Amino acid sequence: MRDTKESRLLLVLLVAVAFALITVDIRGGQDSPVDGARQAAAAAFGPIEDGVSSAVDPVGNAVSAVRDSGERHDRLAELEKENAALKAKLGSDDRNRSRLAQLDKMLKIAGDGQYGIKGAQVIAIGAAQGFSWTLTIDVGADDGIQRDMTVLNGDGLVGRVTTVGPHTATVLLANDPDFTVGTRMESTDELGFASGQGDRPLRVELLNGKAEVKKGDRLVTFGSQADKPFVPGVPVGIVSRVDPSGGDLTRTLYVTPYVSFTQLDVVGVVVQAPKKDPRDTVLPAKPKPTPTPTVTVTVTPGAGTSAAGSKTAGQSSSRS
Repeated sequence: MRDTKESRLLLVLLVAVAFALITVDIRGGQDSPVDGARQAAAAAFGPIEDGVSSAVDPVGNAVSAVRDSGERHDRLAELEKENAALKAKLGSDDRNRSRLAQLDKMLKIAGDGQYGIKGAQVIAIGAAQGFSWTLTIDVGADDGIQRDMTVLNGDGLVGRVTTVGPHTATVLLANDPDFTVGTRMESTDELGFASGQGDRPLRVELLNGKAEVKKGDRLVTFGSQADKPFVPGVPVGIVSRVDPSGGDLTRTLYVTPYVSFTQLDVVGVVVQAPKKDPRDTVLPAKPKPTPTPTVTVTVTPGAGTSAAGSKTAGQSSSRS
């Protein structure tokens, strides 16, 4: 239709009629005079709307599915997050159980040796202060820690305190090449000095070059004057190899330490030395030797042997 004055006037009239019909319909309510026309329109256009609705429903369903999928994805992500948190909690519980086991062992050593200890946790390990085998613990001067105190764990000698801060301290490990501690052999009381060799066994020089030592013998700390830096009786390690003395004044041993220096978590600093030397009482109980089974074989003469013996006896009788 052309854009003329007549067409514009017709459009205005149609709009006015529409507003008039809407006003009449609203005021009429259920008795509206256009209700019959509305029903007729519904009857005429209803099937068309139904068809259009059927055509559009899959699209609506798809949109709904996408929306639900998003909700399911969010729920799945939430469940995965909850599972991850649960696993982390379980891992934390395992770690706590491990720490409790370490603490129990350490308290047993402290009780057997009558050491007053301050528990600590390893918070760093590595080179510090020029030392190659050190660790940092989370206690310091504010906790009563001082330089040259013995450090141990549930297995034995860990090292000694070298540097102390207000809240942390540095420990020189017993396997450091700059580390030396006086040792005493179990039972024989032979004295020596153990030195660290990094990831190799400790090297021990016994003062007595003719001392009788064998593989499997055990050593503890001898102790220092005024119990610094070492208190007596702390387990050091087990002899793994003995070098021939060769007429030397000293004898060299190689000792596997009780402590695993690459697996340290809970340690204790000895803040109070024992009133008396615990000697060998802190050493773990020796494993009982496994008995070697013995087999006794009893030979029983067979029937053939008896018959042969009887036959021989009979022949001897006939000759006589």
